[in-house]
Amino acid sequence: MTTKRDTRGSGSKANDTATVRYEAFAIVAPGLAPLAAEELAALGIPPVSVEAAGVEFATDQSGLARANLHLRTVSRVLVRVDEFRAATFHELEKRTARIDWGRWLEPGRDVSLRVTCRKSRLYHSGAVAQRVAAQLAPAAGRVSTGGAAPDGTGTDETDDDGDAQLLVVRIHHDRCTISLDSSGALLHQRGYRREAGKAPLRETLGAALLLASGWVPGAPLVDPFCGSGTLAIEGALLARGMAPGRLRGFAFERWPGHDAEMMGRIRQKAATRETASVPGMIVASDRDAGVIAAARENAERAGVAADIHFDVRAVSSLALPAEVTGVGSVVTNPPYGVRVGEAGELRNLYARTGAVLRTVCPGWTLALVSADRRLVGELGIPLVDRLRTSNGGLPVTFATGEIPAPQTAQLFSASERSTR
Repeated sequence: MTTKRDTRGSGSKANDTATVRYEAFAIVAPGLAPLAAEELAALGIPPVSVEAAGVEFATDQSGLARANLHLRTVSRVLVRVDEFRAATFHELEKRTARIDWGRWLEPGRDVSLRVTCRKSRLYHSGAVAQRVAAQLAPAAGRVSTGGAAPDGTGTDETDDDGDAQLLVVRIHHDRCTISLDSSGALLHQRGYRREAGKAPLRETLGAALLLASGWVPGAPLVDPFCGSGTLAIEGALLARGMAPGRLRGFAFERWPGHDAEMMGRIRQKAATRETASVPGMIVASDRDAGVIAAARENAERAGVAADIHFDVRAVSSLALPAEVTGVGSVVTNPPYGVRVGEAGELRNLYARTGAVLRTVCPGWTLALVSADRRLVGELGIPLVDRLRTSNGGLPVTFATGEIPAPQTAQLFSASERSTR
């Protein structure tokens, strides 16, 4: 820790947004921490450290609000309440009792408590939760103790308990860290997607794939396996400078001392930075008419339906609208044989996809999500893994490369097969 925290323990309840400081941690899916660090820096919030599980940073109330509103690749933002040694239950109870819970919780606010214990003498998470819950009782309403805390692996996929405030307790090597979730519902829940395909890509992962792909907002963007439209919608939000959290609220907005006027100004400033339309063409297609209808509804709720050209079209008949000019990017999440179908049945699909892309989009960038490197080889397009992450608990990679002309691709494909 390089920044002194004044958010811990039983300090004053000063509500001045200029003096309240937080030590925060932005939790991400595996592999996304460097992208999140870049996002924070772009917001004028320098990261303190970048770890596998996320990014630590120090900020004030305004920075915490902007982080939740604007970060596209982050799952949730935790704020450090206290950190201390706890090798015995007595130590745990004594230090937890010293925390000024009234500074953090509305009177009677329900709390969802999650605990993780690792490599510590206090190893029973249920017993730890029981002790902490007892100290919370005078300040909180109902305290639920189900579920494990976000464990530092970046795989936090469990939402908070309804309207309850999530409190995270992590004991590691006898060091207890108590954190409060400032986000509420996981940040991938932008508020626009009510309809999802069979193997949906989380919005945070969709944004990460776009950022890692090298796509430049304003250049053409095509997703031939659009499903619920996540990649196209996230691309439109990015291109128009629309904050991903613009349609939702956050847990910190119910903290004592929250400055609602400040939050209103931040939301208004974000709105004034939005452009009226996407400067380039975004195309989203899928062979399923019902899926396209759902994707269009999602885009309507996101406010970007007019920015996306939706098309009911199988990838084998992919064609670009006449309005598409210049070189762009194909960014997509194709089926990869785990949830939608078996890998053996998809080889022909990947081969056809590669052939079509070489014909329709030569010289463009291709970025895709992959869970099976053998299927990617069927494309006949040389791709390089940019990062490894997980989608719904399934290990996947983000791979990118330039789509070659048909003749070049055939040579690559033959070479690729000869090395298998």
